[in-house]
Amino acid sequence: MKICDVCGLPEELCVCEEIAREVQTVKVFTVRRRFGKLMTIVEGIDEHDIDIKELTKELKARCACGGTAKKGQIELQGDHKRKVKEVLSDIGFSSDTIEIRDADKKFNRRKRR
Repeated sequence: MKICDVCGLPEELCVCEEIAREVQTVKVFTVRRRFGKLMTIVEGIDEHDIDIKELTKELKARCACGGTAKKGQIELQGDHKRKVKEVLSDIGFSSDTIEIRDADKKFNRRKRR
């Protein structure tokens, strides 16, 4: 039987990930990428405490979109801010610590010629 180094409980009963979910402040916002496409960015998730690849997989399935995990943040194709907050609270993140930011309008405008 393996014992968790952090909490001292057996790995089957380990609660480290649940505690980490409740404590972390998560920011969800959209940015405009090439060709005017929107991307939803989820950042503030600690990669050491939570399996970010598994979380990305869950978010992609529940939002029905493509995406990836890069540089400690999750990128989802399209505007899914509200759905991501709903999914993260279902998974166990505290809805008080999930911050939805509206992107700065100045940077999202297309260049006019």
